Amino acid sequence: MSTSPSRGTRPRDRKAQLAAVAAELFRARGFHGVGINDIAASAGVTGPALYRHFADKQAILAYVVLAGIDDMESATAAALADSAPPLEQLDALLTGLATQAVERREIAALWRWEGPHLPREQRREIRRRSGAVLDAWTKALLTLRPELSADEAELLCWAALSVFGSVAVHHTSVARKRFVPLLVELALAVLNVSLPVPAEPVAPVASSLGTPSRREQVLSAATGLFAERGFHTVSMEDIGAAAGIAGPSVYRHFPSKAALMVAIGHRAADRLALAAEQALQAPDERAALGRLAASYVHILLRTPELLVSFTADRVTMPERDKADLRRVQRDYVDQWVSLLCAVFPELPAREAKIRVHAALTIANDLSRTGRIRSRPHLQTELTAVLHAVLGLD
Repeated sequence: MSTSPSRGTRPRDRKAQLAAVAAELFRARGFHGVGINDIAASAGVTGPALYRHFADKQAILAYVVLAGIDDMESATAAALADSAPPLEQLDALLTGLATQAVERREIAALWRWEGPHLPREQRREIRRRSGAVLDAWTKALLTLRPELSADEAELLCWAALSVFGSVAVHHTSVARKRFVPLLVELALAVLNVSLPVPAEPVAPVASSLGTPSRREQVLSAATGLFAERGFHTVSMEDIGAAAGIAGPSVYRHFPSKAALMVAIGHRAADRLALAAEQALQAPDERAALGRLAASYVHILLRTPELLVSFTADRVTMPERDKADLRRVQRDYVDQWVSLLCAVFPELPAREAKIRVHAALTIANDLSRTGRIRSRPHLQTELTAVLHAVLGLD
């Protein structure tokens, strides 16, 4: 459904309407893939008309992201200020957040994925305000589950937040009267997870023998830089320096940064395909799905290609390459959905897909969250959370 107003009418809140159009474009293409003229054209206005409301593209993103934080703060304050029992407060909080996610799914995850494009001061404000909200959630959860440590409660609250953010990374939907309760159900499953007793840390994988080829060194250097600084801020000269060669020499192996991103995406896909093939050797579908979830977490935390490949859809590259990477990603998600439907035949396919995306988003988000990623036993903890979302616990 188009969000563009007719030319002869003026919405009551033009600024919010323009921001909503921009949010959908940012979600679909990423911040760098959207221009002011794109937003104006989608909203049915001229560029100068857009500038009457926003100084630049960053100002639009800031408006969208901070509006999302406002909504989260309001839902938290309304639920936790109530004198109702803690369990009823939690249900009210999750219902409010789920409702916002369904009604405004285009901004549900923008503050985490696109927030780095904002000025430093606004990034600090977002961290401060979102941190305060998470602190309030953590305290509420500890009231209900005093056996948890504060760090464990924080991890589960971050994971629950990712359940709501997951609706922004896919287009699958169900009727609103079912969508909201489903998200609440998944968030509750996360908050009720019994985190495993920490085992001994897994020994690091031994380094491979021999010296990698120059092409492999370039690919490895690019992956590390893209993961650390983002695709758009890294130059071919940066990549060459990291690989120990002159910038122009990089072009002997890859004709462009986009070609490097394509290679990274296929490398990540190959890792996932191999792990999926091994998981499917399990004795039944339930065991296979459990192994698939565990392998995803393992790859995500131990190799940088997968996290980098998440941004491939927002990079300017030949449409054929982009479509091929999207197809590979869809095929991988479909494997999860098929296994989940085999384990729970009564589960509608659309709900199965929403569950799978929630599980994947939790893993993706928490592996990128500094305070969470540093946990020594995150691999086993994340696997347990994913199993709960999938109904395997």
